[in-house]
Amino acid sequence: MNERDALDLVQSAIWTILVACGPAVGAAMLVGIVIALIQALTQIQEATLTFVPKIVVILVVVALSGSFIGAHLSTFTEMVYSRIEHGF
Repeated sequence: MNERDALDLVQSAIWTILVACGPAVGAAMLVGIVIALIQALTQIQEATLTFVPKIVVILVVVALSGSFIGAHLSTFTEMVYSRIEHGF
């Protein structure tokens, strides 16, 4: 394995992490902004108000996009195993 192969592997791993975490993080950010806007408009400054909606939305998004995330992780794993099997 040379430096280029290692760099390709790390780049692919980072991209896989970003794609797998993207839907949940995006949904959490969107819900956080909406809750923050509601808190600013109503002046309700309850710190725990943001946690429950975020958790519920993240669970729903992960349940809905689980097959996409699993397929992407499976593709990455097969690519890594293929490189191990055939050499770099």
